[in-house]
Amino acid sequence: MKHTGERKDLILATRPFALEQRARSWMHLFVSVVVTAGCYIGTVYFDPLWSKAAFGVLTGLALVRLFILYHDHQHKSILNRSKPADAFFWFFGMWMLSPPSIWKRSHDHHHKHNCKLYTSSIGSFPVVTVEKYKSLTRGERFAYNFIRSPFAIGFGYVFVFIIGMCLNSFISNRGRHWDSLITLVFHSALGFATWWFLGWENLVFAFFLPYLVTFALGSYLFYAQHNFPGTVFADKDGWSYVKAALDSSSYMKMNPVLQWFTGNIGFHHVHHLNAHIPFYRLPEAHRAIPELREKAKRTSLWPWDIVACFRLKAWDPALQRMVSRRELRHQLRH
Repeated sequence: MKHTGERKDLILATRPFALEQRARSWMHLFVSVVVTAGCYIGTVYFDPLWSKAAFGVLTGLALVRLFILYHDHQHKSILNRSKPADAFFWFFGMWMLSPPSIWKRSHDHHHKHNCKLYTSSIGSFPVVTVEKYKSLTRGERFAYNFIRSPFAIGFGYVFVFIIGMCLNSFISNRGRHWDSLITLVFHSALGFATWWFLGWENLVFAFFLPYLVTFALGSYLFYAQHNFPGTVFADKDGWSYVKAALDSSSYMKMNPVLQWFTGNIGFHHVHHLNAHIPFYRLPEAHRAIPELREKAKRTSLWPWDIVACFRLKAWDPALQRMVSRRELRHQLRH
């Protein structure tokens, strides 16, 4: 809790950027919908499989951008109190296997407890201490390592969204998360309709491929934003909101094209400092506030950074860092 006053000043410094420019929000939504629809049409319209594959990947990337707009709307940072936007994003949440009830509850919890030990796995990837890992059963260790693995994150479509977001939420509380069941039924019906009316090729390239791309990239972004070399986890007594934003949330530097498709979510440290900043103003806040620009903990989508993030397995309070599988095995033997 050191430098509490300074950290409060830092939050206050972000407030001018938390003002939405409503016309700009609508423009971004319109352009994003048009681009996504165009990619879907291109996937279905063109017959060569290479073009279907290319458009399918582009559709997946465009859906990532639309998902960021959905994410911001749930934070009430864009298009708040707009009934047309509410209706559109409610439908889009089902389209993206992220029904509003579970998404908002889990994501709000994530922001309030970002990288706090023992509670941070709600709405994020689980992280345990070395001592806690030692106490896990063989089955619990497998489950823990699996959900953090490149395989599970690469197939986030199944493991993170279908199972984690929809099935688990409905099973845990059917009354609160009834929209999770509706989402699964809708998703199955959409897949069946795609096959029935458009054929198996479009089922593969216009349905499965975009979802695979979207959820693989989205799951990895969410993982690497808080699981990167240099990240910090803390228990309840040593945790603070601003410290978690600065020390436990990454700045993922991207080229302009990827930055557009990912809706500036790479400026994740800024977003966690003030979730009411619209996505299109995150770079502006990053540039304007020296501490955010100079002290940001960086990662990227280059292969070596991806490997470095996936090597992290558990938090060691003594070393004050995440340790690798090799280090974890060494500690288990002693």
